[in-house]
Amino acid sequence: MLKRILLADDHGMMLEGLTRLLAAEFDVVGTARDGRTLLAEAERLKPDVVLLDVGMPEMNGIEAARRLNKSLPSVKIVFITQQLDPAYLHAAFSAGANGYVAKQSAAGELVKAIRMALRGQYYVTPLAEKRSSMMAAIGSRTNPVKMFGANLTPRQREVLQLVAEGKSTKEISTALSISPKTVEFHRNSLMDELGVRTTAELTRYAVSRGIVNQ
Repeated sequence: MLKRILLADDHGMMLEGLTRLLAAEFDVVGTARDGRTLLAEAERLKPDVVLLDVGMPEMNGIEAARRLNKSLPSVKIVFITQQLDPAYLHAAFSAGANGYVAKQSAAGELVKAIRMALRGQYYVTPLAEKRSSMMAAIGSRTNPVKMFGANLTPRQREVLQLVAEGKSTKEISTALSISPKTVEFHRNSLMDELGVRTTAELTRYAVSRGIVNQ
């Protein structure tokens, strides 16, 4: 029986290309274009592997991976992305990733990365290894999760991403099913905790931690 794959990327053409690339060896059971839809589809479809990008609207791939790893720990998680900065790799593997593939070399790497993930092994694209001292970084004493705002609660990270994406209080309230007053509470708590005073500063913080793309 073919292993079941769920794909997540906010670009339709990318989803189509990945589906064609994987169709001969895997069963692509579904697609999603944002992190929240990905989580819902993963719960519904129970795939063997989830492929996702780092940068996605509503909920970024790192946060989605972290939640997947808790709710469906048997699912293997492979990132496929253009983000090759060490901070993203650290955050991805700290969130539970089994593989990290560069989009520009997906045709030659992705199937191998999925096979390794299914065997319980880890895969890092050689492009990232060349651009960062990845292997040395893995052995460092610094917890890489801290590079992605690990001191924030999951709800704070959700609010931070949506604020940084330019969403209004009402839009955030609707997206998270919380009251506008609760949104404002979390926004103010974020500002106090991070030592910032404006939405622009919150946005810069989110960009610096890879929570949203620039």
